[in-house]
Amino acid sequence: MFNYFYQTMNNVKKLFSIRDLENLSGIKAHTIRIWEKRYNLFSPERTSTNIRTYSLSSLQKLLNITLLYNNGYKISKIAKIPEKNIPILVKETVAKNSVKNHAINAFKLAMINFDQSMFMTTFNGLLKDNSFRDIFKNVFLPLLNELGLLWQTDTISLAHEHFVTALIKQKIISHTEKLQSRDVIKHDKVFVPFLPDNEIHDIGLLYLNYEIVLRGYKSIYLGQTVPVETLRDVIKYFDNLYFLSYFTVAPSKDKIQEYITKFSEMIKEENGANLWVLGYQTKHLEKANLPIFVKSFSSIEQVIDSL
Repeated sequence: MFNYFYQTMNNVKKLFSIRDLENLSGIKAHTIRIWEKRYNLFSPERTSTNIRTYSLSSLQKLLNITLLYNNGYKISKIAKIPEKNIPILVKETVAKNSVKNHAINAFKLAMINFDQSMFMTTFNGLLKDNSFRDIFKNVFLPLLNELGLLWQTDTISLAHEHFVTALIKQKIISHTEKLQSRDVIKHDKVFVPFLPDNEIHDIGLLYLNYEIVLRGYKSIYLGQTVPVETLRDVIKYFDNLYFLSYFTVAPSKDKIQEYITKFSEMIKEENGANLWVLGYQTKHLEKANLPIFVKSFSSIEQVIDSL
């Protein structure tokens, strides 16, 4: 594990193109060039083919500037602030104005800097005026969607993505724990959130587990990479079971129908249960031919509406 983390950290991206800066900051490349030329805010290096490249410190500075700019500071004023004072002003601004419109950039800045303190400050600022559900829906979900695109385009590294998603998971788990001491008040469904064998992307499932517990249902959270045969053990103990799973990468396109068939055969042998599924791979399901006890959803919101 240590060797993997060490290698991952060594692969952290250190040079960025102007398109990378645009993707991360939301500031158009044309505007970045104007700021660079008019206010001397950045000092890019150039490749042998005369293409601008920007250092990690330049990216951090741009994200800081973007956050201040989005909070009402004029670029001419920002340009006059001593460089060492900009991060201090950013932290003060985040503490005072961590509202939805600016939080995503603050979280991205925390990610780029591997700054847990800034992540927590931003989150706690949001929590003063918003429920955890609102934060997840309006800030974390858009952030996670954006991170996926940034990673796919090689704008951020795997280390960056793991850092920020781990912190988001911590928040989901801690808010779920606060609810778990309450009594179960709804008995018409018992939920079993799980991920299929070889599936480890659990952040969406963790949040759905939070929503289940919030509504007063019993939840038997099984977590990552659960073989379908293991589910039989749960069926023996409970009625009205609703297995809930997130198919992000597994089962793959050529295995997903086989998985549904295997689940169906298991149901016939036992007391019966339902299966709710969502995630990228479900697009390969023949939804019109699904068994009556299998339901496919296109989004987290759809599942929440059906709870």
